[in-house]
Amino acid sequence: MKYLLKVTILLFIFFSFAFILQSQKKPLVIISTDIGGDDPDDYQSMVHLLHYADKFEIMGLISSPPKKGRKEHILEVLEAYEEDFAVLKKHSPDFPLPEALKKIVFQGALDAQKREIPAQTSSGAQHIIKVLSQSKDPVWVLVWGSITDVAQAVHTSPRIKKNLRVYSIGSWNTRHDSLARNYLYNEHKDLWWIESNTTFRGMYVGGNHKADMDNQSFVSTYLKDHGALGQLFYKKKADIKMGDTPSVLYLLHGDRNDPEGESWGGTYRKTGHGPYYWTDIIEEGLREKQYDGAKTVNKYRNEFLNDWAKRMAWFID
Repeated sequence: MKYLLKVTILLFIFFSFAFILQSQKKPLVIISTDIGGDDPDDYQSMVHLLHYADKFEIMGLISSPPKKGRKEHILEVLEAYEEDFAVLKKHSPDFPLPEALKKIVFQGALDAQKREIPAQTSSGAQHIIKVLSQSKDPVWVLVWGSITDVAQAVHTSPRIKKNLRVYSIGSWNTRHDSLARNYLYNEHKDLWWIESNTTFRGMYVGGNHKADMDNQSFVSTYLKDHGALGQLFYKKKADIKMGDTPSVLYLLHGDRNDPEGESWGGTYRKTGHGPYYWTDIIEEGLREKQYDGAKTVNKYRNEFLNDWAKRMAWFID
């Protein structure tokens, strides 16, 4: 009995320690973005991501239009990151080298999916397949533009779904390639997927907008003239929209394995569509204006903006 008790205790300690180590691992992340397109908020979200790049293992940065937007626009932000790198590195040794990030920038599909089934595999989709095929841990693909490249990757190599975690910003992005989105939704019901169609709007609608927490005053106070990245943010758009940023906030604060729990990036609900599919909560009390679930993001506005402001203070002499 004593022997069995010792074994049980040792096993409990082992698995508890393994769980803690796993939960403390930095999330592996691929960004799929239509940066450079008609909406400048992707620039804003990319700037925010890079200010927190020490918190992630960034495995890829993919340009995913269609229409406007190319990998050169990702590289434009990385040039600003390179200018700021010395300051960032001083505060955390985990910020990745600018050259390392430049090497994992890829061009995704230039056109929307033409048929119900993907017929091509872009360089961006090939990179998604490569990263997922080599990883033993979950890889988060944060989709800020069209979901075309994810659809191509899953169609070409369905086995990657085992470790694939998708958090996509829908709405306007979905309209630019609804065939790719519908392909994933209809043909891959076992895909782990948070689809945010309205919740993400809590990034800039509702919550505390008093004084320096307002969309415009926050930018002028904490980003303008605060390093090259901050200035680029201000140049592209002088007020907060950052509609894609809740996908990053979700991984920064909260249990990333529980979309139904509390997180800076929102709380989501299952619909019965599949075992791993979540979308916007439709409770009236969590709606901001007409946007379902938006209050599950904007309730944390003070927390995530103040946290960011502390990082921007690094650029004050």
